[in-house]
Amino acid sequence: MSSSSNSDSGKKGGNPLETMGAFFSSQVNRRKLVTSEKQALATRLSAGGEAFPGSEHRPADRKTWMAELGPERLRVHQVVWPGTHDSATNKIGIPFVTRPFAQCQSLSVYEQLAAGARVIDVRVQEERRVCHGLLATYSVDVVLDDVRRFLGETASEVVILEVRTEFGHDDPPEFGRYLVEQLGEHLIPQDEAVFHKTIAELLPRRLICVWKPRKSPAPKPGEPLWSAGYLRDNWIDTDLPETKFESNVKFLGEQPPVADRRFFYRVENTVTPQADNPVLCVRPVTRRIHGYARLFIAEVFAKGLGDKLQVFSTDFIDGDFVDACAGVTKARVDGAA
Repeated sequence: MSSSSNSDSGKKGGNPLETMGAFFSSQVNRRKLVTSEKQALATRLSAGGEAFPGSEHRPADRKTWMAELGPERLRVHQVVWPGTHDSATNKIGIPFVTRPFAQCQSLSVYEQLAAGARVIDVRVQEERRVCHGLLATYSVDVVLDDVRRFLGETASEVVILEVRTEFGHDDPPEFGRYLVEQLGEHLIPQDEAVFHKTIAELLPRRLICVWKPRKSPAPKPGEPLWSAGYLRDNWIDTDLPETKFESNVKFLGEQPPVADRRFFYRVENTVTPQADNPVLCVRPVTRRIHGYARLFIAEVFAKGLGDKLQVFSTDFIDGDFVDACAGVTKARVDGAA
């Protein structure tokens, strides 16, 4: 009896050494898969290059790259909008402690806009504070001030501001009304005719604000704010760079061309840390795909999908990313794409 009992308890508890061995084996295999996918993207880059319509373009000033293309010529649906993912996380968490696990941008929202970003992604919680998961940072008023400052310093730059209630949180009370009160004079009302208008036809209003509450009523047509369906994506939760790259190509290919589209469609050139992986900090993980933005655009055009690219977002935005988006936009305006 005692022998049988000991055997049963051993089966239930498992061998700690075997469990540990299985864990480390899975981690080794995971690292091999990550390395393999990174090498696969590097090989694709070597074989295919980064050339696409407008790839040589460099704006004279990224702060005003839209104005440089001519507001009378540039239509909303022609823009490839450089965006930032989790835009207001530059000061989230405690430096060197929790910040590396949640920070997706090192620049303030104003600095991102001045550097050329035109789509801002902000998540809020019930107290009107910006957050990323469980971590909260400054008030959303900091973001709104930054957006107003940028619009005040430019004349023809259009910005898409997406504000959503973070998963696991409640909507801030009366928040849609609050956004309208704070941004009203700049807001472009929800109207599908906007997509075929020129930037000049929108002026002096230059802000499309998409409000995505969890439970509060969604904005309606004609109202100052835009509802969630006007900014869509097919985000997948992975830290594998080629897997994300291929998913982005696949889902983009399923979209209508921008000229026929009545919503903004976003592709995110990012990957996400996974809980079962030892590398949990955002920067080293997202770096796996960060440098392949131009390769993605080149492959999209090579596959005949260039007329579908619209919002293209990244972590830790840089000038080269903005230049690539501005370049495709210029090529469209010039009839070269």
